[in-house]
Amino acid sequence: MDSAAAITPESFNFFVLFMKADWVVKLVMLGLGAASLWSWTVILDKTFRFSSLTRQANTFEDAVASGKSLEDVAAEAGERPRHALPRMLQGALREWRDARNKGLTTDTQAAFLIQRIDRVLDAAIARESARLEDGLGSLAIVATASPFIGLFGTVWGIMNAFQSIAIQKNTSLAIVAPSIAQALFATAIGLVAAIPAYIAYNKFSTDAAKYAGRLEGFADDLSTAIQRRLAERV
Repeated sequence: MDSAAAITPESFNFFVLFMKADWVVKLVMLGLGAASLWSWTVILDKTFRFSSLTRQANTFEDAVASGKSLEDVAAEAGERPRHALPRMLQGALREWRDARNKGLTTDTQAAFLIQRIDRVLDAAIARESARLEDGLGSLAIVATASPFIGLFGTVWGIMNAFQSIAIQKNTSLAIVAPSIAQALFATAIGLVAAIPAYIAYNKFSTDAAKYAGRLEGFADDLSTAIQRRLAERV
């Protein structure tokens, strides 16, 4: 009866559950809390980054489509643009200028020029894709591991509940309820950490793939523009 009387609604407060939990369950909760905090840091960073990249890409593509020469658009982007599209444009134009200064007298030289430009553009796309995917691995780890870590805390808490039954020789729900609540709280924290990380990982993976496709499309258009210039020189 005393144990039952000691159980109040406040006994199932999240803070109380954490403070009264076994040290192993506490470690599980703290680890999951840290993982959730880290995943939200990545989520916010990626959200702002993709939004900024999309806005800058739209602005740059509008400048390219405005009728200005590629040289003028590249010059307006500055010497060291942070966005991938102007860097790709400047890299391609640099190869074009070098080849033109050395003289393009044969079809073989023109073909080598296109190959060099393609390699420059592919390298830029690969670097940008790697930069966009940075941090997604941690989201995948949080999304996949958190439920199992929370489940471990749950199993450990239930073991403590059975231990309390054995020690006190009392199967009253008032005896085991706190330990079971602590165990289920660990599972809940695991799901709270995993679900946003899982959703964000899939969303940002899709966004990264779409942006990489956008870069590849721009690279194809740029290569076509260079080939058109070569054809005009013939």
